[in-house]
Amino acid sequence: MFLIDELIALLAANLILSQALGTSTMFIAADSKKNMLATSCIITIFTTLGSVGAYFIDSLLPDQLADLRLLLYTVIIGILYVVMLTVSYYAGKGWFADFRKYIHVSAFNCAVMGTLFTISGKAAEDSSSFDLGWYISAGFEAGIGFVIAALLLAAAYRKLNSAKVPEAFRGFPAMLVYLGIISMAVYSLK
Repeated sequence: MFLIDELIALLAANLILSQALGTSTMFIAADSKKNMLATSCIITIFTTLGSVGAYFIDSLLPDQLADLRLLLYTVIIGILYVVMLTVSYYAGKGWFADFRKYIHVSAFNCAVMGTLFTISGKAAEDSSSFDLGWYISAGFEAGIGFVIAALLLAAAYRKLNSAKVPEAFRGFPAMLVYLGIISMAVYSLK
């Protein structure tokens, strides 16, 4: 029973489904299992490590300079982007060739940046109870939320692109309606 309650809480707090963050990246990820796994793992890395950077920005940045937050978050994600590309390059040419497209797609999308702003907004409401551990867990949960949302999308991907769906509605429009219905169902759990 505890596991079911935790799963419902994770889905209800899912940034991807409740705020439609990263839906374009999810459509790319749902195309194949390899794409979904690689994109989801890399987005989880970006949201988790990016949330560490967001913690330090939020704790060190004075309130008078809060307008610089977007720029600083972008710099943090940019640094992570370069580090990820460098690590994959030195891990091997085959590794780099396989994963650079996932790093490109994952780094600068609204799932990562939206996660940082959502986490920062929650922490700003009550700064006394949010520490580095909370930022890391919130970033990791957002990445796992992306994985869950991508799995839900992948489950319906082939059926929504089949010949049974009217041609004008097939593909992207059907996926948006499906994602909207799933999001409303998840939002009702709150």
